[in-house]
Order: sequence, then structure tokens, then C-alpha cells
Amino acid sequence: MNDIETNSTAELCWNVAGMDCGGCAAKIRSALERLPGVSEVRVSVMSESLSLHLEESGTSRSGIEATVKKLGYDLTPAAAGQAQPAAACQAQACCSAASHPTPESMEPSAAPKHGHASAAVEQRWYRTAKGRFVLGTGLLLALAWATKLTIADATAFWAFSLATLIGVAPIARRAFAALRAGMPFTIEMLMTIAASGALLIGAAEEASLVVFLFAVGEVLEGFAANRARAGIRALGALVPKTARLETDGGIVMVDAERLEVGQVVQVRPGDRIPADGDIIEGTSGIDESPVTGESVPVTKTPGDAVFAASINTEGTLRVVVTRPAADNTIARIIRLVEEAEASRAPTERFIDRFSRYYMPAIVGVAILVALLPPLLYGQPWDTWIYRALALLLIGCPCALVISVPASIASALYAGTRRGLLMKGGAVIETAAKTRYVAFDKTGTLTRGRPAVTDVVGLAAGDREVLRLAAAVEAGSSHPLAEALLAHVESKAIPVPAATGARALAGLGMEAEVEGDLVRVGSPRFATRQDAMNPEAESAIAALENDGKTVVVVFRRETPLGLIALRDEPRPDAAAAIAGLKSLGIQPLMLTGDNPRTAAAIADQLGLDYRAGLMPDDKVAAVRELAARGRS
Repeated sequence: MNDIETNSTAELCWNVAGMDCGGCAAKIRSALERLPGVSEVRVSVMSESLSLHLEESGTSRSGIEATVKKLGYDLTPAAAGQAQPAAACQAQACCSAASHPTPESMEPSAAPKHGHASAAVEQRWYRTAKGRFVLGTGLLLALAWATKLTIADATAFWAFSLATLIGVAPIARRAFAALRAGMPFTIEMLMTIAASGALLIGAAEEASLVVFLFAVGEVLEGFAANRARAGIRALGALVPKTARLETDGGIVMVDAERLEVGQVVQVRPGDRIPADGDIIEGTSGIDESPVTGESVPVTKTPGDAVFAASINTEGTLRVVVTRPAADNTIARIIRLVEEAEASRAPTERFIDRFSRYYMPAIVGVAILVALLPPLLYGQPWDTWIYRALALLLIGCPCALVISVPASIASALYAGTRRGLLMKGGAVIETAAKTRYVAFDKTGTLTRGRPAVTDVVGLAAGDREVLRLAAAVEAGSSHPLAEALLAHVESKAIPVPAATGARALAGLGMEAEVEGDLVRVGSPRFATRQDAMNPEAESAIAALENDGKTVVVVFRRETPLGLIALRDEPRPDAAAAIAGLKSLGIQPLMLTGDNPRTAAAIADQLGLDYRAGLMPDDKVAAVRELAARGRS
């Protein structure tokens, strides 16, 4: 980006390494908002990015970078050698897995400072600087307690003191960095003063334990942040890294992130679609489950829209790109997740406001306790200094400081162990006041994969229909075929050999079985081949009204039978919905699936639904429910 004039305002973005909690973002935001010419500061812990509006006549870019680095964080321009517009920075953040190097590709010097675990380096918690501090301090605590129990209290005092000094060192370093940035009254500063005062009054055991618990809370918070970052990077990794671009010289492999609107890409069967676009040639089944949650591949034809990261399951397609990589469907989903993560818990916001006034007040009262009695009443200095330090130690809001990050991290982790994803502490606190609960369908209320629900024999028996269908589908990797084959295997039905199996893009499969051409496909395909009759049409209508996908097994112009499949509800889903209703909570299903299937699942579980939704539609629906819940 070219240099801007000093009297103009630019929106700039940097990558920030070393953030692992909301407190890190708050410190950076508070320090920068104090600078002249700086406005609209946005700090994302998940994408490890900083964006702001800067008028360089007030503060220079180098001044911004110096301020953040003083706080103990590594700040690098989002593009080579310079800061750049925020939109470009977002494109290089969590939206792209390529922007996060692997541990093997990182130089040793790239390790984060001051114990903050960067998402760029995937490390076990005990290998991070903070983890080593916790383990070392915990070991010293254990040794000190062992010494106290077996040797002497005097020796144990020095062991507790050593544990305190080691544990408080990184806290003190951050406290003085914040002090130099104009923020003297931080939690870290009060912790540092309180721990030092505790050592001076001889309460080394208590000081070491408080510092250790504070460090444990920070490690838990960093652990939760890294798990969230890993989930976002996994989502970004769904988009393929390369694309088959059509050029005048033929097909060339290019970086998918460099695709431009209007270019045409070729997508082969089994490939992930590299960009949002429209089909201009070809017909195929598209597995959109990574984007919409639709459990069954959707047949797409020329003119239909397709989404980045969805999977082409059948025929070759030519797709014209309609959105750049930075604005494709997956990128927008990631941005929505980051916005949700940025929503802080009310208690966290209260602690921030509370600490601004509480900590200066405690320090001021402690100073008055140390000075006034000796100066005004001639009391002993050592006695009242001792009492002032005791007041400072007692007044340290350690319980609040420790409980907020530790309890939120523990709740997040406990939720993930039970299959519950909660994005941030605000979600946890809001749960107590919940009036509405919105569910996704696929994989949440349902099993996430289709299963055979009905077999209807027409010109052949049920077992014969399954036997012939399995023979035709034996070589297919289509989700419906896999469900059919699994069902046949569970019934122990012998499957005859088939020859000349051929996939018919968007229609079905055909193969020679025992000397006859047998086809398995959609009702539309069977109608084209004149293999339908009133009995078959009536049965298909009834099954589709139940939200099931129906395939027809036919030979020549004779429909042998029908097989219905559907993504069935989880065994515990109905009980969970009933439990929520008993608490006075209204459940709602939000799904990208078609209305007919959604209605069938919703009726079966006893809840309302909204169908055919894209991810941003789901976000809008949740916001609407949230507004209704607050009214």
C-alpha cells in the first residue's frame, strides 16, 4: 500500500501474536484508544488481528506498533513490510489455513513472547512458556509444602518465596509494560504489589498459592482460546488450496485464494469447489453439508449457485467465480464466528469496569493506612506498614480475577466434551436467562448421515429390491449408496456381482446384474425412462411428504420397488426437546435443508422450524430471537 498523506485517515490492520484471552485484547484496545488520531480500534483474539482508523497527523504507524510491543505482544504488518486495510488483513487471518504456518515451518525465533500461546504454533499447553511456569511453580509449591511438613518452617519460607518470585515474574513484566503504556492500575499490577507485600509481611505461603492459581487461570484461558482457534482453522481448511482454472492455453493449477470474479474453474468428481460461483456447464450432485448442513447431496444444473468447500460428487462441472476468496461462504461463516467470540461475558465487562475504580481505591487506602497513623498520631511505622500491606493483600480481587477466566474456560471445555459448542463467556451467562434455543438440524438433532427408512416392493419383494440395488451401487461412494449398502449388509443379504456399472450425473446408477440392465435413480430419472406407474407415484408422494429421499429401482420399464432414506433424529433428541419445554424454553430448528424434510423432522421431535437457511440467515434468525428474548 502506498504511503498516505499525513492529514488523511486510513483503516489499517496488523497481525498480533501473543493474545490468548479477552484481557489481552482489552489491554491493547485501551492503550491504543488513548493515542491521538486513533479511533474504532478492533482487536480479535481468534484471528489474532488488530484493525483501527488512524490519522497519522496525530500518531504514526510506528507509534502504534511501539505501543503494542511495549505491552509484550508481537505486532507485524498484515502484508509484506507494511500495515494494510483491515479487509485485506481479515483475508489473511483465520479464514485461510495457509496463513498459519505449521510448527515444523516455524523458526525458533518466531515463538511468542511472555508465555502467550500463539495460534500460529500448535503446542501442548505444558510446552508453552505459561505452561512451564505453572508446572515449575506448582512443583516448587509441592516441594515447599513437603519441606514444611518434614524439615522446618524457616526453610519452607524460602521455598514459598522462590515459588512466588518465579510465578509473579511474568505477571510483573506485563504490569510494568502496561504502566509504561499509561495504564498503571491493572490486575497484573495489583497482583504484583500484593504478592510483593505478602512476601514483606511474611505470608509467603499464601502469596505463592495465589500467584499459582492466577497462572493456572491464565493457562486455562489460553487453552480454551487455542481450541477455538483450531476449530476456526479447521473450518478454513475445508476450502481447497488450489483450483483448476480455464485459460486460453488450457487448464492450469492456480492458488484458489487468487481466483477473481468472472474466471471459470473446472471441478472434477470428488473435488471440493474452490470458490462461490454459478454452474455454466454440467450436472452433478453437490454435497453441501459443510456449508448448509444438507445431509443429502443436491442435484445442481447450469445456472445454479454452488458454494466454496462443498463437494462435487458425480459429474465434471464448469463454474464461473462470483465471489473472491475473502468473501466466500466459508470466509463469511468464520467472520460470524469471530464476531460471536468477541462478545464478552457481562461479568467480564463488569470486572473491567470494577477494576478501573477498585484497584486505585485499594492502593490509595493502603497508602493512607501506612502514612496517616504514624504521621498524625505518632504510631510505629513498621506496624502500620505491615497493616497496609496486609490490607493490600486482602483487598486484592484475586478471587474475581481467578474465577472469571477459570470458570469460563472450564465451562467451555466441559461443554465441548459433551458435544456442546459455546462461543465465549457471554453465552454461558446468558444460558440462565434463556427463553429460546435454536438448533441446527444435521448432526445436532439428527445423526448427520442418511439411513434407509423404508423399502417398498412393487414388482419384486423387499429383499430382491435391496439385493439388486446393492449390486448396482456396490462401487459408488455416494452417501445414499453407502447408506443403502450398510443397510443391506446389516440384513445379511447376499449381493450378486454387477458389470458395466456407470454413474449418470444427477440421475443415478445403472449396471448389468444377472444378464439384465438394472437402474437405481431418482423418480425424475425413472419417469424419463417410462418406468413409473400410478402405484409407484402414489407411494413416492407419501414418502416424500415425510421428508424422505426416494430412489426407484427399475428394470427396463418396470419399477421393481422403492427405497426411502432420511437423516434420522438422534435417539436422545426428543427427550432433550421435551426437557427444554419443561423448563419453559421454546426450541426452534434452523436448517439449510429443504422445508419438507425439515417439517418431517420437526414434527417428529415436536418443535418449530425454519428451513432453507444459509449460515448468515441463521445468524439473522438468532439475532431476532435474542431481541425477542430481551423484550
